[in-house]
Amino acid sequence: MNDRPASSQSSPRLYYLDVLRVIAILIVFLFHAVHPYDMWDWHIKNIEQSLTLTIFITILALWGMPFFFMVAGAGSWFALRRRTSRQYLVERTKRLLVPFLFGTLIVYGYTQYFQWDNQVYRGVVEVPFLEYLVKNLSWYLTLGFTPRYWGIGVHLWFLGFLWLFALLSLPLFHWLKGEKGRRFLERLANVCEKRLGLLIFFIPLVLIRYLLSPFFPDEHNWSDFLFQGSFFILGYLVFASERITCAVRRDGWWLGGIGLAAVLMLLIIYLINPAAGDWAEAYGTPGFYLAMGTVVLIGLTWSLAMLFIGMRYLDKDRVWVRYANELALPFFIVHQPVIIFIASFVVKWELATPLKLVVTVVVSFLAAWGLVEFVIKRVGFLRFLFGMPAIRSEAKKESQPTPVDDG
Repeated sequence: MNDRPASSQSSPRLYYLDVLRVIAILIVFLFHAVHPYDMWDWHIKNIEQSLTLTIFITILALWGMPFFFMVAGAGSWFALRRRTSRQYLVERTKRLLVPFLFGTLIVYGYTQYFQWDNQVYRGVVEVPFLEYLVKNLSWYLTLGFTPRYWGIGVHLWFLGFLWLFALLSLPLFHWLKGEKGRRFLERLANVCEKRLGLLIFFIPLVLIRYLLSPFFPDEHNWSDFLFQGSFFILGYLVFASERITCAVRRDGWWLGGIGLAAVLMLLIIYLINPAAGDWAEAYGTPGFYLAMGTVVLIGLTWSLAMLFIGMRYLDKDRVWVRYANELALPFFIVHQPVIIFIASFVVKWELATPLKLVVTVVVSFLAAWGLVEFVIKRVGFLRFLFGMPAIRSEAKKESQPTPVDDG
């Protein structure tokens, strides 16, 4: 893979993608920080759990990760404009696979311990920790051929998926740069230029869920892998054609309105019939097709609407955005272990649940930021292990701004 990058010249930096990446990281942080107090299953749980928080976190979940993967796919478009394929894969391996492998060695056992301690506190388990750890770890030996193995990295599965997407999508991205690929992009742009033509992407996305979810219903399984990977490719496609980019700018409000209407529809259905919360798992029923189709529509429209908001309102160079982008990846890596540690103590306190939530969110954010700013950022080998560029390259990067990528 010694091909030349599509463009060796620097392009104007799209600051809104920097901002959107920071927003995506904050959404993931908030998603995990709220988990101890909602009704979803998670590593640390408070005895009292909130339905309101559950609804809030569920809405975030419907579009948060698709949006995150779409922004990463957009970054790959810009990265491949100034890197060869070999450079791209080496850079992705350093920035994604190395932190995944290093983080997994620490995070899995750490998470299992605090999860076990919380379950003992709540009376869920009574076995010794070592027995608990061996039982959960041996579960991975039963999985077979599946991307669920990346789940051993706990929240770092995201980095593993991203690395695989970068690897597997590279032939497609090369094809799109060729003559046949460019003709395909032209035909796709012809559709997207029509009012709400961007909804063409709904078709492959919903087919993945309709066809694969009944056979691979678990998180991080093939349905989830291909669905999230499709958003990664979508992010690339949006910027591979300027006409598609312009369609996002034009239809952003319409897409946001459709997404909001879809969320309200789901909420109304749930309030009328709480059993509708299980429709997405009632495979083959009308409820399954309605619920799953609506969920996919929300993921697509909200992700594109967020991209539109970035284009329209957030495309400004801000010092805090540059700073936040530098810390984004290590912050993502450490944020969940920090939340787990702090929440494991806070849930045992005799406080009202809202106060526990505030303490968990605020203290976890400050602790994760402090760990990155005052430790990881300042130690050379830790920068490497946490996916940060070497310190010596910082001045050069500052003096020669480059198009944004997902690193």
